Amino acid sequence: MFYYLLKYVILGPLLRVVFRPRIEGLDHIPESGAAIIAGNHLSFADHFLMPAVLKRRITFLAKAEYFTGPGIRGRLTATFFRSAGQIPVDRSGKEAGQAAIREGLGVLSKDELLGIYPEGTRSHDGRLYKGKVGVAVMALKAQVPVIPCAMIGTFEAQPPGKVIPKVHPVTIRFGKPLDFSRYEGMENEKAILRAITDEIMYAILMLSEQEYVDQYAAVAKAEEAAAAKERKFPRLPLS
Repeated sequence: MFYYLLKYVILGPLLRVVFRPRIEGLDHIPESGAAIIAGNHLSFADHFLMPAVLKRRITFLAKAEYFTGPGIRGRLTATFFRSAGQIPVDRSGKEAGQAAIREGLGVLSKDELLGIYPEGTRSHDGRLYKGKVGVAVMALKAQVPVIPCAMIGTFEAQPPGKVIPKVHPVTIRFGKPLDFSRYEGMENEKAILRAITDEIMYAILMLSEQEYVDQYAAVAKAEEAAAAKERKFPRLPLS
């Protein structure tokens, strides 16, 4: 109930005013049945903009940190995400990927839409990064199509670190469903999973027209943070 209250009464109308989203390819979303919508991830606002424009309910796998924040603000954030139907996923540890896959398959088993960001985290510079293979595992195990999606303009409206978004036009572009049934039963083949994931990321790239980086976003962020720290606190030469 709260999900639809947010979508049609509270948050949805506000998002449409602030971002003025232009929607393309909405006819590629099936009216019924399970499917994965895989998109680029540029902004915190992505979590809410896509559900606001879809006719069907969509469930995202959200990072567990959104549900475990301290204090009143943390509890309010957790309540908001749970009420909006988002599922917390712990991204740390060896079992993190398997936990995300289990949760995602649970959503798909109910013939619902699952939203996922194959990059695994928000882009810190607006570029598109290498996708993780979990999306391919779920597509093969659940035997569902993958619909590529591109969020365009959300990085400029609300880049990482910016709490209050600015008014900026946004385009949400959905591509044709990708069918991977030809790989049925091959979800344990690493080369196949990589090929499927790369095909999905290429489809997103064609829709978004971003610059592509053949590196995981989390690795790129860590490297840039380390470089920034080195510039701020350079190592002294050994005497």
